[in-house]
Amino acid sequence: MITTMWNPWHGCHKCSPGCLNCYVYFLDSKYNKDSNIVTKSKSSFYLPLKRDKQGNFKIPSNTEVATCFTSDFFIEEAEEWRQEVWDIIRQRNDLRFLIPTKRIHRFSSCIPNDWADDYDNVTIAVSCENQQKAEERLSILISLPIKHKQVFLSPLLEYVDLSPYLLTGQIELVSIGGESYENARICNFDWVKQIKRDCDLYQVPFQFHQTGSNFVRDGRHYHIPHSKEHDQARKAMKYLNNL
Repeated sequence: MITTMWNPWHGCHKCSPGCLNCYVYFLDSKYNKDSNIVTKSKSSFYLPLKRDKQGNFKIPSNTEVATCFTSDFFIEEAEEWRQEVWDIIRQRNDLRFLIPTKRIHRFSSCIPNDWADDYDNVTIAVSCENQQKAEERLSILISLPIKHKQVFLSPLLEYVDLSPYLLTGQIELVSIGGESYENARICNFDWVKQIKRDCDLYQVPFQFHQTGSNFVRDGRHYHIPHSKEHDQARKAMKYLNNL
């Protein structure tokens, strides 16, 4: 599936241990931009509705739209814009919108009135970094009326036992990533392997999308350039699939 990015607003507030070395803050700092200020993205707010000269949508049908990866879809400052974004998502029901969040506790107060009727094109991916946050957030996720649910363990800071949530049959994918850039904390491949085994046990699809900049495998510590993190994770996935 083709994937494109859509950030209708930008900026966020650090809210848990996983946010310590947030990549958005790191990249914004290079341009003296304050990531703590949440702003509407003027150039891309209506991106899914934009058309080319022939009148066709610039984002074709069946594209996965990674939504709000430089903010949080459910952040408080986005209240005045969120309903219009839901309208756009409703209009482009031929696209699949992937929405990650650390603020799943705000979900019920942020959805449109017709949520239960026709939002089969939305996947909510709850991001957790350790056992404590997984237990806090995933217990909420499991209780909510969401058709498509995923778990992002990113940045993975320790082994996380997802068994109570995997056994529900509601989780469609678990995706793991290490932390990137300066001061990145270690991602240990032993944690990744055990979580993969847990997913296999409950027949839940698994993805290792990036190693992180500081990666430990078989007791060896690797410093991996960000440009190589995804490639190294793909190689590691081949190994995991043969376990």
